[in-house]
Amino acid sequence: MTASDTQPSILIVDDSAFEQRMLVDLLSELPYKVSVAVNGLQGYQLALAQHPDLILLDVRMPNMDGYTACRLLKANPVTEDIPIIFLSGADADEERIMGLSIGGVDFVTKPFSPGELAARIQVHLKLARRASRPSAAAAPSETQETHEADPDAVIVNAAKRLIADNLASLPGLAEIARSVGTYREKLSHVFREQTGMTVFAFIRETRIRRGEELLKDTDIDVQDIALMIGFNNAGNFATAFRERLGVTPSAFRQSIQHKKTPHG
Repeated sequence: MTASDTQPSILIVDDSAFEQRMLVDLLSELPYKVSVAVNGLQGYQLALAQHPDLILLDVRMPNMDGYTACRLLKANPVTEDIPIIFLSGADADEERIMGLSIGGVDFVTKPFSPGELAARIQVHLKLARRASRPSAAAAPSETQETHEADPDAVIVNAAKRLIADNLASLPGLAEIARSVGTYREKLSHVFREQTGMTVFAFIRETRIRRGEELLKDTDIDVQDIALMIGFNNAGNFATAFRERLGVTPSAFRQSIQHKKTPHG
């Protein structure tokens, strides 16, 4: 085994030639193999082909931004475990929260100190190695024989995750599609093909299921639950819930509480 076989590989995804050069110069001084992609789509494709140990992902890029690439990487079983560190020129809390909530392990604001970035990379490579050890020992053949996921299934997985994470304030269908790297008609088609239901039917089903869980497991007021899962008011929630489960949310909660109460 040569030294280069044991070197961790890092994929840089950034549309700025200046940033690429700076990152390549920094990482080349360290014991890493480095490859570069110039936009989110190319980064996603390279990650599938090379399976790097870590990805440095710029947020703002034309065609496909870093968030979209991250959603696809996390929705694909082949790449879901690769740690992603977001790099952004904006020091906005919303960007940082978004990056971490969709699966990034870290968020570094530009301009960054080379020493700090190198330290963060080292930490996340160590954590990833530690995390992969037990599963690799348990099922070595399984990890080696991961087949590439169906691209349509990846898009649908990414859309499902986005919907589940944003029930309270879902964007329109065109925006959901753009956020997972496709367009409205394509998303509608593959979603129906993969799940047997429309995107809207899935959203409704997910909202009702989440409502059911919240009614069962919390004491949150029905009105508040309705708003948390994306209904305009408790009345709309009650109508949709009764259509699906045959009882109102309040009656459903009462029946659950009745079952939990010891008799005698």
